[in-house]
Amino acid sequence: MAKIALNKSSLNKEKRNLKTFNRYLPALEMKRQQLMAERKKAEAALEEAQTRIQQIQFDVGQQLPMLASEDIAVDDLVRVTNVVLSEQNIVGTAVPVVEKVEVEVTPYSFLTKPHWVDYLVEKLREMAELHVELQVRKLRHQEISKATRTTSQRVNLFSKVLIPQTQKNIAKIKIFMSDQDRAGVVNAKISKTKIVG
Repeated sequence: MAKIALNKSSLNKEKRNLKTFNRYLPALEMKRQQLMAERKKAEAALEEAQTRIQQIQFDVGQQLPMLASEDIAVDDLVRVTNVVLSEQNIVGTAVPVVEKVEVEVTPYSFLTKPHWVDYLVEKLREMAELHVELQVRKLRHQEISKATRTTSQRVNLFSKVLIPQTQKNIAKIKIFMSDQDRAGVVNAKISKTKIVG
């Protein structure tokens, strides 16, 4: 760290810095707490999407054991054609939000496909939308986690480095200045005794 000047203007500057640091620290701490709460919400949303995907896979496995048969072609029945995203501001952090997922169903003949294909198409559509949602929720979680880390580092910088260092600097300057004042008084007394004596 740069060497500080031991004078009154430096003391005033350090006091101003300390006041500024103490004013910003509570706001940073609040931001960190809000981000941590949002990160918990993002984790819960991520788990919820994963659970829904697993549930659909389980339901399809239970309802449609005939999918194991390769006689009926069900590939490429559903595909995502468009995803519309927007941004949401969470405590100064921009995170993505799914506005709309467009899913296209490949036309198929009701006469050539069994009746259960309709149920399968419905579940595939739901699954496609959920996979997009899951990817976006992962991105949200990453962005919020990154912002939480950065804010925590700033809180630590203020509370563990800048504020203690500034307090030490102020104490050092005050001690030096009081020593200088005392030395000035002693020198004045010595000079006075020399003049009187």
